[in-house]
Amino acid sequence: MTGCSSGFGHALAEAALLAGDLVIATARNRADVEMLEHVGAGRCQIMALDVTQPEQVKTVIREAQAVWGKLDVVVNNAGYGLLGAVEECSEKQVRRNFETNFFGPLHIIQAVAPILREQKRGHIINISAAAAIANYPGFGIYGAAKAALEAMSESLRLELAGYGVKVTLVQPGPFRTRFIGKGMERTTISEAYAGSVGKFATYLEKVDGKQPGDPERAAALIVKLVHEGTAPFRLPLGKYAIKKARDTAAARVKELEVWEEAASKTDVPAS
Repeated sequence: MTGCSSGFGHALAEAALLAGDLVIATARNRADVEMLEHVGAGRCQIMALDVTQPEQVKTVIREAQAVWGKLDVVVNNAGYGLLGAVEECSEKQVRRNFETNFFGPLHIIQAVAPILREQKRGHIINISAAAAIANYPGFGIYGAAKAALEAMSESLRLELAGYGVKVTLVQPGPFRTRFIGKGMERTTISEAYAGSVGKFATYLEKVDGKQPGDPERAAALIVKLVHEGTAPFRLPLGKYAIKKARDTAAARVKELEVWEEAASKTDVPAS
């Protein structure tokens, strides 16, 4: 499990331990997850892991497999936000965000897939975001990284299905984690984007700490669904994300109906 120092990662590690599971909890800084060892009472091993370092990922996955002799559930949670207009995000910021939010999970998946295939069982859980359902001004890069994770997960699910390996995308709405306060990089917002990106930034500041989502309840649900074997491919969490998924789907169908006739005529005419 990656990104266990706070937020969903920490809540999921605790929920799994409370359910009696064996847990490998990772974070960039080992000290940030040491308290989980005490919660686990011998059922939790902690390891330092930077998901942007492919060779380190391979080493940690090998060590994790050796600890318990198998890997049942792999959670890709490590990530952070980037708030800024698409035009105003630097290439360095964009690449760094993709390195963590997309390439990080990719490194993990490429390291664990051979193990899970050989076991002929397992479950990969990728933590996405409501921004991948439909995005906001200011989250263009962050949402793009999460959308890439979702598209990759769609293929991954089909590729691993024949080996008994499941894939789940978790799409949290606004939850009371440290994401807004400490889990987000911010760019300087120019006057040109004050009415869009700036407005969204102000909204985030106002809701921080007041979000309706409870990470502990979400973690408990995820662990329950995994144990029952009933976890869906997409799991929007919280009323906000559920409504967003419904509204987005309805809007896309409505748009499709407007252009369906004209768009269908671009096929080669039937002979």
